[in-house]
Amino acid sequence: MVLLAIADAKYHFIMCDFGTNGRISDGGVLKNTIFHEKLKNNLFNIPQPDRIRNSDINVPYVFVVDDAFPLTENMMKPFKQAQLTSVNRKIFNYRLSRARRIIENAFGILVARFRIFHTAINLKPEHIDSVVMACCVLHNFLLDMVPSSYAPPECFDRENTSEGTILTGYEAQNDHTYGLNRSNLGKPPRSAKELREDFMRYFANEGQVPWQQDCI
Repeated sequence: MVLLAIADAKYHFIMCDFGTNGRISDGGVLKNTIFHEKLKNNLFNIPQPDRIRNSDINVPYVFVVDDAFPLTENMMKPFKQAQLTSVNRKIFNYRLSRARRIIENAFGILVARFRIFHTAINLKPEHIDSVVMACCVLHNFLLDMVPSSYAPPECFDRENTSEGTILTGYEAQNDHTYGLNRSNLGKPPRSAKELREDFMRYFANEGQVPWQQDCI
Protein backbone atom coordinates (compact mmCIF):
# COMPACT_ATOMS: atom_id res chain seq x y z
CA MET A 1 0.00 0.00 0.00
CA VAL A 2 1.44 3.35 -1.07
CA LEU A 3 1.75 6.50 1.02
CA LEU A 4 2.20 9.60 -1.12
CA ALA A 5 2.77 12.84 0.76
CA ILE A 6 3.68 16.48 0.20
CA ALA A 7 5.83 18.23 2.79
CA ASP A 8 6.46 21.90 3.45
CA ALA A 9 9.86 23.41 4.24
CA LYS A 10 9.44 22.62 7.95
CA TYR A 11 8.98 18.86 7.47
CA HIS A 12 5.20 18.98 8.01
CA PHE A 13 2.97 16.82 5.83
CA ILE A 14 0.53 19.15 4.10
CA MET A 15 -1.19 16.44 2.08
CA CYS A 16 -1.23 12.67 2.51
CA ASP A 17 -2.74 10.12 0.15
CA PHE A 18 -2.69 6.51 1.31
CA GLY A 19 -4.15 3.28 0.02
CA THR A 20 -3.10 2.83 -3.60
CA ASN A 21 -2.36 -0.84 -4.12
CA GLY A 22 1.40 -1.43 -4.18
CA ARG A 23 0.95 -4.11 -6.85
CA ILE A 24 0.15 -1.41 -9.39
CA SER A 25 3.13 -0.54 -11.56
CA ASP A 26 5.08 2.43 -10.25
CA GLY A 27 4.11 4.39 -13.33
CA GLY A 28 0.43 3.89 -12.51
CA VAL A 29 0.62 4.73 -8.81
CA LEU A 30 0.41 8.48 -9.29
CA LYS A 31 -2.66 8.26 -11.53
CA ASN A 32 -4.51 6.40 -8.76
CA THR A 33 -4.09 9.12 -6.14
CA ILE A 34 -6.20 12.08 -5.04
CA PHE A 35 -3.08 14.18 -5.60
CA HIS A 36 -3.11 13.41 -9.32
CA GLU A 37 -6.83 14.11 -9.59
CA LYS A 38 -6.53 17.47 -7.85
CA LEU A 39 -3.46 18.46 -9.87
CA LYS A 40 -5.07 17.51 -13.16
CA ASN A 41 -8.22 19.48 -12.33
CA ASN A 42 -6.38 22.56 -10.97
CA LEU A 43 -7.83 22.13 -7.47
CA PHE A 44 -4.65 22.89 -5.51
CA ASN A 45 -4.91 26.69 -5.75
CA ILE A 46 -1.27 26.81 -6.86
CA PRO A 47 -0.15 30.45 -7.29
CA GLN A 48 0.28 31.80 -10.78
CA PRO A 49 3.76 31.75 -12.36
CA ASP A 50 6.05 34.33 -10.82
CA ARG A 51 9.45 35.93 -11.32
CA ILE A 52 12.38 34.15 -9.67
CA ARG A 53 14.34 36.25 -7.21
CA ASN A 54 17.13 38.32 -8.83
CA SER A 55 15.98 37.25 -12.28
CA ASP A 56 13.68 38.24 -15.11
CA ILE A 57 12.55 34.63 -15.60
CA ASN A 58 8.89 33.83 -14.92
CA VAL A 59 8.31 30.19 -13.92
CA PRO A 60 5.40 28.24 -12.43
CA TYR A 61 5.45 26.87 -8.89
CA VAL A 62 6.46 23.20 -8.93
CA PHE A 63 6.55 20.12 -6.75
CA VAL A 64 10.05 18.67 -6.27
CA VAL A 65 9.93 14.93 -6.98
CA ASP A 66 12.28 12.03 -7.57
CA ASP A 67 12.75 9.85 -10.62
CA ALA A 68 9.69 7.70 -9.90
CA PHE A 69 7.48 10.56 -11.09
CA PRO A 70 7.01 12.16 -14.51
CA LEU A 71 8.61 15.42 -15.54
CA THR A 72 5.80 17.94 -16.06
CA GLU A 73 5.27 21.69 -15.77
CA ASN A 74 4.13 21.07 -12.18
CA MET A 75 6.73 18.48 -11.15
CA MET A 76 10.49 18.91 -11.37
CA LYS A 77 12.67 15.82 -11.32
CA PRO A 78 16.44 15.37 -11.73
CA PHE A 79 18.27 14.56 -14.93
CA LYS A 80 19.07 10.87 -15.29
CA GLN A 81 22.67 9.81 -14.75
CA ALA A 82 23.25 9.35 -18.48
CA GLN A 83 22.04 12.91 -19.10
CA LEU A 84 24.58 14.55 -16.78
CA THR A 85 26.68 15.77 -19.68
CA SER A 86 27.41 19.26 -18.34
CA VAL A 87 28.36 20.99 -15.11
CA ASN A 88 25.11 22.97 -15.19
CA ARG A 89 23.04 19.78 -15.23
CA LYS A 90 24.99 18.42 -12.27
CA ILE A 91 24.37 21.66 -10.41
CA PHE A 92 20.65 21.40 -11.16
CA ASN A 93 20.52 17.84 -9.78
CA TYR A 94 22.40 18.91 -6.66
CA ARG A 95 20.08 21.84 -5.99
CA LEU A 96 16.97 19.74 -6.63
CA SER A 97 18.13 16.89 -4.40
CA ARG A 98 19.01 19.40 -1.70
CA ALA A 99 15.38 20.53 -1.64
CA ARG A 100 14.05 16.98 -1.89
CA ARG A 101 15.85 15.95 1.32
CA ILE A 102 13.04 17.66 3.22
CA ILE A 103 10.44 15.08 2.24
CA GLU A 104 12.93 12.23 2.57
CA ASN A 105 13.76 13.24 6.14
CA ALA A 106 10.07 13.78 6.94
CA PHE A 107 9.34 10.18 5.91
CA GLY A 108 12.41 9.04 7.83
CA ILE A 109 11.25 10.69 11.05
CA LEU A 110 7.75 9.24 10.64
CA VAL A 111 9.05 5.70 10.20
CA ALA A 112 11.61 6.02 13.02
CA ARG A 113 9.13 7.35 15.56
CA PHE A 114 6.15 5.12 14.79
CA ARG A 115 7.40 1.59 15.11
CA ILE A 116 4.34 0.14 13.42
CA PHE A 117 6.12 0.91 10.15
CA HIS A 118 8.88 -1.55 11.09
CA THR A 119 6.69 -4.59 10.70
CA ALA A 120 3.86 -5.89 8.57
CA ILE A 121 0.75 -4.14 9.91
CA ASN A 122 -1.48 -6.91 11.24
CA LEU A 123 -4.81 -5.25 10.52
CA LYS A 124 -7.51 -5.48 7.92
CA PRO A 125 -6.65 -3.29 4.91
CA GLU A 126 -9.59 -0.96 5.56
CA HIS A 127 -8.21 -0.24 9.06
CA ILE A 128 -4.59 0.31 8.01
CA ASP A 129 -5.61 3.56 6.30
CA SER A 130 -6.78 5.08 9.62
CA VAL A 131 -3.60 4.03 11.42
CA VAL A 132 -1.24 5.46 8.79
CA MET A 133 -3.13 8.73 8.46
CA ALA A 134 -3.24 9.11 12.25
CA CYS A 135 0.54 8.71 12.37
CA CYS A 136 0.92 11.47 9.78
CA VAL A 137 -1.30 13.81 11.80
CA LEU A 138 0.60 13.00 15.02
CA HIS A 139 3.88 13.63 13.17
CA ASN A 140 2.79 17.21 12.47
CA PHE A 141 1.48 17.68 16.02
CA LEU A 142 4.68 16.46 17.65
CA LEU A 143 6.86 18.56 15.34
CA ASP A 144 5.01 21.61 16.61
CA MET A 145 4.68 20.68 20.29
CA VAL A 146 7.95 18.87 21.16
CA PRO A 147 10.32 19.42 18.23
CA SER A 148 13.56 18.95 20.21
CA SER A 149 12.62 15.47 21.45
CA TYR A 150 10.56 14.29 18.49
CA ALA A 151 12.96 15.51 15.80
CA PRO A 152 16.43 16.32 17.21
CA PRO A 153 19.20 17.52 14.85
CA GLU A 154 20.36 13.99 13.96
CA CYS A 155 17.03 13.43 12.19
CA PHE A 156 17.96 15.82 9.40
CA ASP A 157 20.55 15.72 6.64
CA ARG A 158 23.47 17.99 7.56
CA GLU A 159 25.66 19.43 4.86
CA ASN A 160 29.25 20.57 5.25
CA THR A 161 29.36 23.04 2.39
CA SER A 162 33.07 23.79 2.85
CA GLU A 163 33.98 20.14 2.28
CA GLY A 164 31.11 19.18 -0.02
CA THR A 165 29.96 16.32 2.22
CA ILE A 166 26.57 15.31 3.59
CA LEU A 167 25.83 13.54 6.86
CA THR A 168 22.51 11.84 6.24
CA GLY A 169 19.63 11.98 8.68
CA TYR A 170 16.76 9.56 9.13
CA GLU A 171 15.62 7.61 6.09
CA ALA A 172 12.43 5.65 5.61
CA GLN A 173 13.96 2.61 3.96
CA ASN A 174 13.67 -0.67 5.90
CA ASP A 175 12.39 -4.21 5.37
CA HIS A 176 8.77 -3.04 5.26
CA THR A 177 8.96 0.45 3.77
CA TYR A 178 10.72 1.40 0.56
CA GLY A 179 10.52 4.05 -2.12
CA LEU A 180 9.00 3.71 -5.55
CA ASN A 181 11.34 2.57 -8.28
CA ARG A 182 12.27 4.54 -11.35
CA SER A 183 9.58 4.12 -13.95
CA ASN A 184 9.32 4.36 -17.72
CA LEU A 185 6.82 7.20 -17.79
CA GLY A 186 7.07 8.05 -21.44
CA LYS A 187 8.49 11.13 -23.10
CA PRO A 188 8.02 14.34 -21.09
CA PRO A 189 6.38 17.30 -22.83
CA ARG A 190 8.72 19.78 -24.43
CA SER A 191 7.40 22.60 -22.24
CA ALA A 192 8.44 20.68 -19.10
CA LYS A 193 11.93 20.04 -20.48
CA GLU A 194 12.31 23.72 -21.35
CA LEU A 195 11.17 24.71 -17.86
CA ARG A 196 13.78 22.42 -16.33
CA GLU A 197 16.40 24.11 -18.51
CA ASP A 198 15.21 27.51 -17.22
CA PHE A 199 15.71 26.39 -13.62
CA MET A 200 19.08 24.89 -14.55
CA ARG A 201 20.32 28.15 -16.05
CA TYR A 202 19.08 30.10 -13.04
CA PHE A 203 20.89 27.83 -10.56
CA ALA A 204 24.09 28.13 -12.59
CA ASN A 205 23.97 31.93 -12.87
CA GLU A 206 22.08 34.54 -10.84
CA GLY A 207 20.62 31.91 -8.51
CA GLN A 208 23.88 30.16 -7.69
CA VAL A 209 25.11 29.50 -4.15
CA PRO A 210 28.84 29.79 -3.35
CA TRP A 211 29.44 26.16 -2.45
CA GLN A 212 27.61 24.33 -5.26
CA GLN A 213 30.70 23.70 -7.37
CA ASP A 214 32.27 21.80 -4.45
CA CYS A 215 29.19 19.61 -3.99
CA ILE A 216 28.69 18.18 -7.49
